[in-house]
Amino acid sequence: MNGFTPEEMSRAGPPGAAGPGPGQLCCLREDGERCGRAAGNASFSKRIQKSISQKKVKIELDKSARHLYICDYHKNLIQSVRNRRKRKGSDDDGGDSPVQDIDTPEVDLYQLQVNTLRRYKRHFKLSTRPGLNKAQLVEIVGCHFRSIPVNEKDTLTYFIYSVKNDKNKSDLKVDSSVH
Repeated sequence: MNGFTPEEMSRAGPPGAAGPGPGQLCCLREDGERCGRAAGNASFSKRIQKSISQKKVKIELDKSARHLYICDYHKNLIQSVRNRRKRKGSDDDGGDSPVQDIDTPEVDLYQLQVNTLRRYKRHFKLSTRPGLNKAQLVEIVGCHFRSIPVNEKDTLTYFIYSVKNDKNKSDLKVDSSVH
């Protein structure tokens, strides 16, 4: 009922201990039912709760849960909802779920390390204020990444050429400088 099995209730540490205890369940309710999946190390904050309520996702914190840890399923669901974008040219029609752009595949930048996001920012000389956290970096890098025009035909041609000839970009630079 509260995320602990009866055995865990007797030997559980103090509430607020770092990380979920063994046997704890996800603290979220979906469609009125408590999630039965094992809790991971991701927590459900008020900021996340507010952002997903704006996206009209039907999950909520179970009031009887004694912790804020969520399962990997809900963590991925929340991240995917936060990354979705509206179709170009569509107005907010107040639908049940956000609409993802069909033509543009979504890249989950949350999987990248913070240092990688910083290197991307530095490489493309993106101007930001100092001291950004991972979520802010993902937002800025994601906006820039989606704005880069890609010629699919040239990209696929280059990729197929590289695979067939077992070459990469650095090999081509060396070859072109020799000839």
